[in-house]
Amino acid sequence: MSATISDTIYQELSNRIVTGALPAGEKLRQDHIAREFSTSHVPVREALLRLEAHGLAKSIPRRGMRVTALDPSEIREVVEMRVSLELLALQNAFAHYGPEDIAAADAARLACDAATTMPDWEQKNRAFHRVILAPCQMPRLMATIDDLHIASARHLFANWKQRWTQRVDTDHALVVQAIRRRDVQTACDILRRHLRRVR
Repeated sequence: MSATISDTIYQELSNRIVTGALPAGEKLRQDHIAREFSTSHVPVREALLRLEAHGLAKSIPRRGMRVTALDPSEIREVVEMRVSLELLALQNAFAHYGPEDIAAADAARLACDAATTMPDWEQKNRAFHRVILAPCQMPRLMATIDDLHIASARHLFANWKQRWTQRVDTDHALVVQAIRRRDVQTACDILRRHLRRVR
């Protein structure tokens, strides 16, 4: 399925909000966005509604669509939800892993380790988690996890942008090794510890 102009606008604005390039409270003006992407207001409206659905923007009466504020107190909730839901997805994924899934997980892990900027690393990190969890074949669960990844990413950029350095993620490697051995318990234990480090 090819990306629509609405998808492109959503992805670009989502990335700008997550990385802090569009700060909290910033007005998202339909006419400016339409001009930037050389399109009509219809796909812009669709993209803005998606941003609102994902908690990245909010329509405020008489003030228009604005970037939502980041709530520092929500990170604990986000982490605990990620632990519960990603472990559920991982446990269910084990029944469906094939050699191609394990190869994809290893490639995603290496791509994450090779990232040289925080924005690139964050996208590759999100991709790694998606690759190991998507075989669970539970689309509603994955949609919720995707939303939690967006919330996590905003907190990471807000709190770690100055301290981020390129590194090899040993947790990712250990998770892939456990998947290869079909060791559900170890994979879940490592993922739980890995996610709780975010706090």
